[in-house]
Amino acid sequence: MTNTTTDVAIIMGSDSDLPVVEAAFPILESFGVNFTKNVLSAHRTPHDVIEFIKLSESNGCKVFIAAAGMAAHLAGALAAHTTKPVIGIPIESGGMGGIDSLLSTVMMPPGVPVATVAVGKSGAKNSAILAVQILSTGREDLAAKLVEYKENMKNEVLEKNAKLNS
Repeated sequence: MTNTTTDVAIIMGSDSDLPVVEAAFPILESFGVNFTKNVLSAHRTPHDVIEFIKLSESNGCKVFIAAAGMAAHLAGALAAHTTKPVIGIPIESGGMGGIDSLLSTVMMPPGVPVATVAVGKSGAKNSAILAVQILSTGREDLAAKLVEYKENMKNEVLEKNAKLNS
């Protein structure tokens, strides 16, 4: 586990989740958001997960992103031990196409919320955007960058439409 100042702490249940989760990294980097990356398991290293939360919070973490497949308990384990926002990325694994991970991540008991994004890389990207949106409530620089980001997305669609119809 790293010991640096961070806005967002990303945790994966397995290193096999990295090819999906790394889709979030360039987005966070483009917004200038400090983040850490770690691999810890809610089931195989539960005490280390709690220590990770404590260390991350002491280093200024404001948002957690947790990615896991199959039982996908990792985001819930984080949410049980922090008052910071937790975003869960369900990872496709096993034989259910990610539906098991999605349901495990989204179906939290009252009082222990996990903001759940889509299964896979689109979910990883959205987790980064959602983390930036959460951080932007207290940072005007990020709020302005989000406006620009959305404007760029709109312009890309309009340009593709113009090319299609020319």
